[in-house]
Amino acid sequence: MLIQQLLTPSRTLCGLEGGSKKRLLEQTSQLIADQNPGLDADTVFAGLLGRERLGSTGIGDGVAIPHCRLQDCPTALGYLITLSEPIDFDSIDGKPVDLIFTLVVPEEACDEHLQTLASAAELFSQETVRSALRDSQSDAALFNVISDLGK
Repeated sequence: MLIQQLLTPSRTLCGLEGGSKKRLLEQTSQLIADQNPGLDADTVFAGLLGRERLGSTGIGDGVAIPHCRLQDCPTALGYLITLSEPIDFDSIDGKPVDLIFTLVVPEEACDEHLQTLASAAELFSQETVRSALRDSQSDAALFNVISDLGK
């Protein structure tokens, strides 16, 4: 699944204060729980943090794709976030991160999970895409950039 199919205006946030990797994952988990009543922020955070402990999801060039599969997640959820200031994310290239795509999927959605991760990694590998996302100055502008990529 393409990330454009997962995003909505309420799942696209521009200029968030990250602070640290852990704090960003906490904030994102709370946002996901607030928007999806069947999910608990602590459960989402535990899933994302557990995946980070296996190895950083910082894929390089200032991009991270934190992700996890959760038992109580009814459908795939994607959140696109830009940070006001880059944070250390233990990325493979050692660069700080300012573009984050968080993916949470149902526990049984192995294929969908892997396909979406591959799609996201390919999309974020493009310098023009990263630049356009970083140039966005509002949630709406960020959503429009990502939406236009699917056209």
